[in-house]
Amino acid sequence: MLATVESVEIIDYAEELAQAIIESDIGEQYFLSLYKMQADKLAQEKIRKFSKIKELYEEVQRFGKYHPNYREVSLNARQLKRDMDLHPTIAAYKLAETELQNLLDEVSVRVGRAVSQHIKVPTGNPFFDSGSSCSGGCGSGGSCGCS
Repeated sequence: MLATVESVEIIDYAEELAQAIIESDIGEQYFLSLYKMQADKLAQEKIRKFSKIKELYEEVQRFGKYHPNYREVSLNARQLKRDMDLHPTIAAYKLAETELQNLLDEVSVRVGRAVSQHIKVPTGNPFFDSGSSCSGGCGSGGSCGCS
């Protein structure tokens, strides 16, 4: 693509929009909760424990219920995931992350619809994807039936 003055201006506007999102209340809350989660030693330990069991769980899943430790590893993975998700700083981060994702989805849909009602913006959120035949995020280049 040949860079034109118009394309450079569009990129500049996109960067301004991104900065506005970062500086919004939702963006600031996301970065604050991310910082708090990263600074929380107990939260980081829970994440590390879950990451280790997740690797083991993925190995066990290759064999499914026929693996000798299937039940034990599956139960342990679910317990560690629940323990991690219920930790206050992790829960606050996940909530802020979801709110930021919803804002980004809404902005994407509005930009796409401003160009054309026929533009498909896969958000992965059924609320925003309701006007599209694409359920969002398939990444298969249309082989899933998105049109």
